[in-house]
Amino acid sequence: MGSNIAVRFDDHRAYVTLDRPDKHNGLTIAMLRELVASAKLVARRSEIRAVILSGNGPSFSSGLDIAAANSDPLAIIRNFVPLPWRGTNAFQEACWAWRRLPVPVIAAVQGRCFGGGLQLALAADVRFATPDAEFSVMETKHGLVPDMTGAATLSRLIGIDKALLLTMTADTVDAAYAAEIGLVTELTADPVAEAEKLADRIATRSPHAVASAKRLFDKSWQASPRRTFGVERAAQLPLILRKALGR
Repeated sequence: MGSNIAVRFDDHRAYVTLDRPDKHNGLTIAMLRELVASAKLVARRSEIRAVILSGNGPSFSSGLDIAAANSDPLAIIRNFVPLPWRGTNAFQEACWAWRRLPVPVIAAVQGRCFGGGLQLALAADVRFATPDAEFSVMETKHGLVPDMTGAATLSRLIGIDKALLLTMTADTVDAAYAAEIGLVTELTADPVAEAEKLADRIATRSPHAVASAKRLFDKSWQASPRRTFGVERAAQLPLILRKALGR
C-alpha cells in the first residue's frame, strides 16, 4: 500500500498498520485514502478471518495532522463531500470501511489514541490497549466536533452522557478509565499478541455466523449510521467555514 499504511497477510489474519511513527501516526488525507484502499484489499481476500489494526511506534494515532491538512484546504473540501451511494465522505469512510468488512476488526492500541485516531479505533469491533495508553476526543480543542463516524460509535459504546463529557471537555483520560466506561474492551501488556489470540479463536467459528453476528449488531444499533454521518457533516461544516473565514 502507500508509504504510511502497511498491510500484510499471515494465514487467516490481516495486519493493517499505521506507519508514520515519527509523527505518532498523525493522519494525513492521503492516509485516509490509503485506509479505505486497505479495507478494500482485505475484503478481496476470502481466506482472511480477522483484521488487526495497529500503529507503529510509540502511539496508535495522535489524530488528524491538522497542519498537514490545512496546507491543502481544497483537499479538505473535496474529501468532505460524501458519495451519495455510500453515505460517507473520505474522512468517515476511512473509519467506517472497517465496519463494512464481514470479518471482525481488532484494534491494538498503545500510547496516544486521540481525535481521528480514536474514531478509527472505535470503528473496530474490539479494542485491546496497553495500561499506559491515553485517549482523547480532542476535536473541540480545535473548534470542531468528531466527524469521522465518532458520533455513530462513541455514544453507543459508552452512553450519551459520557460521550458528551469527553467531547465537550476534550479531556485526556487514562486506559483504566477508558476500560471502566467501555471505551476499551480490555487492557493488556501486548495488544497485538492478544489480538492474534482472539483472531485465532474466532477463526475456529463459522465464518458465515461471525459475519452475520457482526451485521446483526451493526444494524440493530439505534440510529442508522448513514443518518448519523449526515448529522456529523451538518455540525462540522459551519465550524470549518467559520475557521476558514477567521471568525
